Amino acid sequence: MTRPRPQIGPALAGAVDLSGLKQRAQQPADGATAPSGGVEVTEANFEAEVLVRSGQLPVVVVLWSPRSDASVQLGEVLAALAADDNGKWSLATVNVDVVPRVAQMFGIEAVPTVVALAGGQPLASFQGMQPPEQLRRWVDSLLQATAGKLSGSGDSEEEAAVDPALEQARDLLESGDFAAAAAAYQAILEADPQHAEAKGALRQITFLQRATEQRPDAVAVADAAPDDIEAAFAAADVQILNQDVVPAFDRLIALVRKTSDDERTKVRTRLIELFELFDPADPDVITGRRNLANALY
Repeated sequence: MTRPRPQIGPALAGAVDLSGLKQRAQQPADGATAPSGGVEVTEANFEAEVLVRSGQLPVVVVLWSPRSDASVQLGEVLAALAADDNGKWSLATVNVDVVPRVAQMFGIEAVPTVVALAGGQPLASFQGMQPPEQLRRWVDSLLQATAGKLSGSGDSEEEAAVDPALEQARDLLESGDFAAAAAAYQAILEADPQHAEAKGALRQITFLQRATEQRPDAVAVADAAPDDIEAAFAAADVQILNQDVVPAFDRLIALVRKTSDDERTKVRTRLIELFELFDPADPDVITGRRNLANALY
């Protein structure tokens, strides 16, 4: 593992699920389908389905690509093993073509790669397809290594209780009903002003409502008018929505250098809002904040 990721906590609660927003969890171009079974991991659910979940049960993450037949085959074998084990461990899948930033969190060098986590930390990993009997032994050793050490119970049929209001808010956001989701999360925040997920989700929704209404040619428009602040804001939104994060940050940092007084404050404020959409430990955010500080001082 070359790139350890955040501690368990609210750090990823506001991360933007860029692929889902644009409804880009599309069918693979070559006709390959995602491995059946398991939870499909996005930036938005990474913390809940991988980090937090691994504190309850071992989580096996399959990093795959529709460009790799071995990836799909491996995912299918692991899905069958997970079904046989009836909840003793959790299977999660990451399409590296759809959510490359999640793939980067694991520092993978090839697909398929499988990483097992427990207690929020990587426990074991391997690359490439393995025979089913070897996979069976690998999973069994994982279960033996974590037996009695995690808070969940693989023999329990009861799922951890989820606040119905929170579950409804998540469903509304997943469905793309941003206005209703914002209202639902706002109600949660009013009842619990320190609710980390509600705070992060509201930041996310505000961005999505704005970004999805921008002109498709916003980047070209801003390039043609480099001093136009509103055009730069629109372009940065579109770039982030397209997962072009570093150029979006760089665009506004360049504008910070060229502006002053109220205009500079306005650009700086928007840039910080964009930083807050992501995990603060993300290398792109760390670099962006450093470059912003250099631009200001």
